[in-house]
Amino acid sequence: MKPIFLALAFLAALVSSRPAAAQTPSGQESGATQAPAGQVQSPAPPQDESARKARTLLDQMIQALGGPAYMNIEDMSQEGRTYSFSHGDPSGAGAPYWRFWKWPDKDRLELTKQRDWVMINNGDKGYEVTYKGTAPQEKVALTDYLRRRQYSLEWVLRRWLKEPGIVVFYDGPAIAERRQTDQITILNTRNQSVSIDIDINTHLPLKKTFTWRDPTDRLKNEEFEVYDNYKLIQGVMTPLSVTRGHNGDPVNQRFISTEKYNQNLPDSMFAGNVTYDPNAPPRKR
Repeated sequence: MKPIFLALAFLAALVSSRPAAAQTPSGQESGATQAPAGQVQSPAPPQDESARKARTLLDQMIQALGGPAYMNIEDMSQEGRTYSFSHGDPSGAGAPYWRFWKWPDKDRLELTKQRDWVMINNGDKGYEVTYKGTAPQEKVALTDYLRRRQYSLEWVLRRWLKEPGIVVFYDGPAIAERRQTDQITILNTRNQSVSIDIDINTHLPLKKTFTWRDPTDRLKNEEFEVYDNYKLIQGVMTPLSVTRGHNGDPVNQRFISTEKYNQNLPDSMFAGNVTYDPNAPPRKR
């Protein structure tokens, strides 16, 4: 059903973008057919009802997250433990991590007890810091991070929704993580879409899903994030468990023990200066 909704949504967006029809002095559009007196007018098109319901659910979700407190977060610091998965099964015992994030495009992840393995993303650049020094982030890892950031809940709610031509529609009731949800889809003019499963009781986002096509083999991939164990922190409903997955299998899970907002993090935390390139050919002696 989703392709049909996508087509209807695009059609509605195109129609709405046309210049408004001229109006008569009475305020009625010229050329419009007015229903005879006593005749009931036709109901609104299904896509309009879908859009209205989706917008209502979206507004409820934003308010449940904290409203302005959530939408105006400037930075975040986070501490917890992270686990990796291979083919859907846990790999390793996990590791402590510290994460620092600053809106809109700065991110710093510190790993190991010594915090001596650091990933930094700033704008469209990425860096990896180890005992060897600072190297450019591997291309595959950087591309993956930039894609996930572009589809992140923060970017979708704080950037996509401000774009002209954005379309929101209701997919219907669904089941996600064994819970009843209402699913909505947000579609932009770049043909990028994100589906969000919203818990029918709490109105909080439970799962976010998006798809992308690999430029090499042209195969479609599906990415998802599951949010659980919400706690109110500084007026923001914060998930203390976040699971990220790829094509149906989990790939990473984070359990958050501490989270703080708006700590006025300095930009210097996200600066990177490459000191060596691991892919550079060795120098001849």
